[in-house]
Amino acid sequence: MLSEILAADAGIEVVGTAADPLIARDKIQRLQPDVITLDIEMPRMSGLEFLEQLMRLQPMPVVMVSSLTERGAQTTLQALALGAVDVVSKPRLDVARGLQRYAEEIVDKVKQAARARVRLPARVPPTAVPAPPPPPAVRPLPLHGNQRLIALGASAGGTEALRVVLQQLPADTPAVVLAQHLPASFSVAFAERLDRHSAMTVREARDGETVLRGHAYLPPGGRHLAVLRHGGGWRLRVDDGEPVNRHKPAVDVLFRSVARAAGANAIGALLTGMGDDGARGLLEMREAGAATLVQDEATSVVWGMPGAAVKLGAATEIVPLDAIATRLLGWASQPHP
Repeated sequence: MLSEILAADAGIEVVGTAADPLIARDKIQRLQPDVITLDIEMPRMSGLEFLEQLMRLQPMPVVMVSSLTERGAQTTLQALALGAVDVVSKPRLDVARGLQRYAEEIVDKVKQAARARVRLPARVPPTAVPAPPPPPAVRPLPLHGNQRLIALGASAGGTEALRVVLQQLPADTPAVVLAQHLPASFSVAFAERLDRHSAMTVREARDGETVLRGHAYLPPGGRHLAVLRHGGGWRLRVDDGEPVNRHKPAVDVLFRSVARAAGANAIGALLTGMGDDGARGLLEMREAGAATLVQDEATSVVWGMPGAAVKLGAATEIVPLDAIATRLLGWASQPHP
């Protein structure tokens, strides 16, 4: 069924299929595909083991096809950490009709993956909880009040990009709100993964809760996240509205709410990702007086969303991934607008 969906698009040629990784290894050598779709649960060798070998010996764009179970989510996040470009979920019921509903998403992600820059992130021990101090050049952050609000958005390649950024932020960083395109069932596992690798407290947002310094908030699976002004600070809104830009959560929903609620107190960063979600929202943030940046093309897996923001004039700076946290902290330490 997956082959039929992909082959039905005029821009895609399915050059081969393989029932297990050992067959796939031989076919990859012979057929030299531009993109591979890869299941995790396969006979004779796990998808993770195969992916790790592939990325070491012959790196190429891989789109994971993942189950919607909790275990599937954890394993797929490991696959993204190993270098897979993106993930599509398997439907829960009625495979034929479910995959047809997902056809547009699958085709789009495979096409985007063909243009992706395959990056092999540095391996990070799963139990590591790094808490580096702010870079020496950055003045200590004020300890009172919600003086700044940082908003981050990402898609393809973003699970690792967000980890890199959050890993470099100290525990007293101003509050961070996040939007990352992922299957709905992945949000808990993703929040737990980010929390393990950050000195900040990273967790799913709860509707109506107050935004706190030193915390990073992700939307619950399949929900939009927005920020509302509340007295001298902010509170969170978790929304089950319609998809925006075909996404839920959508980066545009988050960024536009931050532009309205925080204005010049906000800092926005749009990271690697396909499509253009978040570009217009980042522009609204800049027009409201916020400092804005995008991840540069050289360090992005897919420079779709950041590139779209640059075309709109939404970014005040273009920054490589490893320098984004330092830049965010630099802006956050500046006097309150």
